[in-house]
Amino acid sequence: MPPARATPVNSTAAALLGLLHTGPMTGGQLVAAAGEQFGTFFSVTRSQIYRELPVLAEAGLVRLGKQGPRGSQQYVLTAAGKRSFKAWVAAGAGADTLRSPLVLRLLHAGFLTPKQRADLLGGSRAEYASRLEAARAAARSEEDPYRRAVADFTVAHTRAMLKLVDAIPAD
Repeated sequence: MPPARATPVNSTAAALLGLLHTGPMTGGQLVAAAGEQFGTFFSVTRSQIYRELPVLAEAGLVRLGKQGPRGSQQYVLTAAGKRSFKAWVAAGAGADTLRSPLVLRLLHAGFLTPKQRADLLGGSRAEYASRLEAARAAARSEEDPYRRAVADFTVAHTRAMLKLVDAIPAD
């Protein structure tokens, strides 16, 4: 009998399937875990997660688990979900496209008043300086070589964003 085929999934679905490898989670737990584990480089919104979960369940990639407090529903990864996740990871050759609202704003910062531009740059600099501190701490504590490589990337990306913010003329 040939091996079962993997159902193709999008990046958001793959992100959720990857999180569910650690065990059953509710939608709220998935939102928190996504922000914590990969929110600095791959953002998913609460609405995207809650829209994707029924689709994954209907495709048989997750199944409903225990009902939690206040009507929360756990989701459990199935064997089909594991296959689809692994196929998605394995098919990932190629380059990504950067999608950054801040980079887009900085591209058009010349349309702002000097005060608006200074506010944008100051707020962005403060946010990325804070992120850099957290990214460095995460990278230092990571032992898994794959997660460490991603943590190092996060540090480098955050430094690059700070360099970009600093390169924009304020006045």
